Amino acid sequence: MSTTTTAFLAGSTGLVGSNILSTLIARPEIAHTHAFTRRPLPHSSPRLSTLPADAEHESAAPPTWPTHIPNPAPASSIFVSALGTTRAQAGSLDAQRQIDYELNLALATAAKAAGITTYVLVSTAQASAASIFPYTRMKGELEDRVKALGFAHCVILRPGLIVGAREDSRPAEFVVRKVAGLAGAFANGLKDFWAQDALVIARAAVHAGLLCARGEREDGVWELAQADIVRLGRTEWKDAAPAAAEEAK
Repeated sequence: MSTTTTAFLAGSTGLVGSNILSTLIARPEIAHTHAFTRRPLPHSSPRLSTLPADAEHESAAPPTWPTHIPNPAPASSIFVSALGTTRAQAGSLDAQRQIDYELNLALATAAKAAGITTYVLVSTAQASAASIFPYTRMKGELEDRVKALGFAHCVILRPGLIVGAREDSRPAEFVVRKVAGLAGAFANGLKDFWAQDALVIARAAVHAGLLCARGEREDGVWELAQADIVRLGRTEWKDAAPAAAEEAK
């Protein structure tokens, strides 16, 4: 298949986002990946660049990110967001909302205005605008707003507990992730219904985005529950060509 798809990625250094980044740059179908970041990227490739160009400097303030999406965007582009932070990292719930909701929505709005037709959002299984919990309510509100933007393809992933090594895990979260990891070591079926590996989530996000970009999915909103994520990210996943995978190292 010819390399004709351009990818834009927000949230490229987190647990899921870094796996999405490595997956994107390993896929031969992706001509180029533009990653929004203020920190050094965990991967490098001739087919990878940062937005804005000075993204690893303090001057690259996140609120300006939406202005750096080229308008019009390249044909057959996908926008993937795994952007998010924790209340502890942000310092307050309001500061967290500025990233998880406001910046995500601004990027999605700019992507739609630039003509990007496929938008992929990594959300959470409990997301609901009616939730009594601030975090899951915020995620639900974001889902509702990006759906309303009218992308030809809007893919929303709703993973459960995300399994992987987190530098910022709290003690209780660390224990639960360890339990999930041990369960998966015995059999994936012991954890797939409540916890998913970060790499599996990343592959599902990329797989779903490419299916949409290739016109293999009907238009509209496509919500991926945990079983769908496992199916797309593991069961139906096909590794990239060896040459592309080697380039991504």
